[in-house]
Amino acid sequence: MILYSIVQKLVWNNIDWNQIIYINFEDERLSDFTVSDFNDIILVKNEFTDKKAYYFFDEIQNIDGWEKFARRLADAKEFVYITGSNAKMLSKEISSTLGGRYLPKYISTLSFSEYLSGLNISHDNDSLFSTSNKGKIIRSFDDYYHFGGFPETLTLIVKREYVSNIYQKILLSDVAVKNSIRNDYGLKLLVKKIAETVTDDVSFSRLYYSLKTIGISISKDTLIDYIGYLKNAYLLFDIKNYYAKFSERESNPKYYFNDNGLLNLFLVDSDPVLLENVVAIYLFNRYNDQLYYLKSPETKTDIDFFIPEENTAIQVAYSISGSARKREISNLIRYAKANNDCRLIILTHNEEEIIQEEAFTIEVMPAYQFILGGK
Repeated sequence: MILYSIVQKLVWNNIDWNQIIYINFEDERLSDFTVSDFNDIILVKNEFTDKKAYYFFDEIQNIDGWEKFARRLADAKEFVYITGSNAKMLSKEISSTLGGRYLPKYISTLSFSEYLSGLNISHDNDSLFSTSNKGKIIRSFDDYYHFGGFPETLTLIVKREYVSNIYQKILLSDVAVKNSIRNDYGLKLLVKKIAETVTDDVSFSRLYYSLKTIGISISKDTLIDYIGYLKNAYLLFDIKNYYAKFSERESNPKYYFNDNGLLNLFLVDSDPVLLENVVAIYLFNRYNDQLYYLKSPETKTDIDFFIPEENTAIQVAYSISGSARKREISNLIRYAKANNDCRLIILTHNEEEIIQEEAFTIEVMPAYQFILGGK
């Protein structure tokens, strides 16, 4: 889909179709294709045009030795677009082969806005306040934060089974095989333990002892390597504590899953966790390493998300009824008292109000509304 959109833009900018070379290496007709056949692509291109070509290679990692051909095209200053499996084309490995001759682009699963577009549901500001359309958005959001944003989940009835297959056959197996992990059972249990800690900061030591208590014996260094593999394969991401010293930020991160459907494979009746994870995905894709959480035993501050460049503190609570209301408000007020001109937000499942507390304003809004930009 991404490659097709780039092709369309080229054509709109008067690039001739003969200049566009697109090959999908998952096509069964290319099952016998080898690295020695790559040069034929250039020969065929020259038969069509003498102009500069734009090469599009989809799932090129299926061809052993593809890196040398890509490097040759890069050295010749050709325009080349390449896609591939996240676990099989890790950026660190590509950089060692291609050097500075490439620009990586991470393609996430569908955002909620893209998810709604795929369902042909309007989601502009006016639609957020239209009674009939708002109902469609809310129903779709419930599906989205339970089953995630893999494009196939838009049409499949057995969404959970499909996501489980993605996890078992592509992500986890690719990670285990590619990194020669013999203790794949230990890897699976590590992922499960991390899923159980989502919304909490967790140390390597805590994860290590958590596995040890159930009979999984892997060293702490190996555990750290495993987590690195999972992050490189875009199964997990983490955010750091803004209050922690620089040297300590790596030791107690909060882990989240890159797609809610993947996280939901490990949870039972955990809508509050899924809600926070879907907000984390949105914020991380927008702010990346400029997204933090705030936690300080000294000031008793515990805030889910913090965006320094916007001085915005965000709490996520499925509901702020009962005791949750005082807890979430108190955390934000403690931060606000020490930081002027900050924006305070509580994201909920479907509650909305403006809270005035000790001269501070707290915006309470449904998470879907915040994610769609409807303020």
